[in-house]
Amino acid sequence: MLDELDKELEKRGHTFCRYADDCNIYVRSEKAAERVMASVTQFIEKRLQLTVNRSKSKASHVNERKFLGYRLRGDGGLMVAPESLQRFKDKVRELTKRNRGRSLTLVITELNLTLRGWVSYFRLAESKSLWIELDAWIRRKLRCYRLKQRKKFWAIVTFLMKVGIKEKEARMLASSGKGWWRLSKTPALHRGLNKAWFKEQKLLSLEEVIIELGKPRVKTAVCDNARTVV
Repeated sequence: MLDELDKELEKRGHTFCRYADDCNIYVRSEKAAERVMASVTQFIEKRLQLTVNRSKSKASHVNERKFLGYRLRGDGGLMVAPESLQRFKDKVRELTKRNRGRSLTLVITELNLTLRGWVSYFRLAESKSLWIELDAWIRRKLRCYRLKQRKKFWAIVTFLMKVGIKEKEARMLASSGKGWWRLSKTPALHRGLNKAWFKEQKLLSLEEVIIELGKPRVKTAVCDNARTVV
C-alpha cells in the first residue's frame, strides 16, 4: 500500500528508508524536517487515506531515532539502539534467573540460541567494545547462577577446588556474607570460571560469532546534519 509513498518521496528527491510501515526520511535541518513531516503526513492521510501514528512520528536528530532495532550515527555507521539492547539484556536476565532450577548446561543451550540469533541480526553494528562488554556481563550472570546452584558451604568449596581454586581461598569465598552477584565478581571465581572454562561448557561468545559470520559489505551513508522526520 505504501509503494505510492516511495514513488512520491523519490519524485521529491528525498533520501529515505522504508520497511513495511516503518519509514525514515533524512534531511539536513530541523526546519526542513518539520516541513517535510507535515507535507508527507498530509500526503499519506489525504492521498493514501491512511492514518499516521503521530505518537511514533517525530522530527529529531538521526542519532536519537531507532530503525529496525538500529541507530544511525552522524558518520553513517550503525549502532544497536538502546531499546534493542535493553530487550536483549532482559531476555538474558530471564534465562539466567537464579531460581529457574535448571541445569547450567540447559541454560547455556537456551542462551546460545538467543545469542546467535541476536548477534546475527545486529552484526552490521560497529560495536566491537559492546560485544566484549556483553560477553563479560553474560559470563558474570552465569557465574552467579552456578554459585547459587551450589548454595551450601561445602558444595561451593568442593566445586571451586575442582575448577582450580585453592582450598583456603575457596573456603573464604564460600563463607563470605556477600550476595551471589557480588561474589560473582571476585578474582577467585574469575580465575576458576574463566573464558576457557565457559568454552568447555560450550557457551557462545558474541565477539567470536561476529568474527565467524564475517562483516557484510555495506555502503556507508554520510549524514552529518541529517534528521529523521517520519
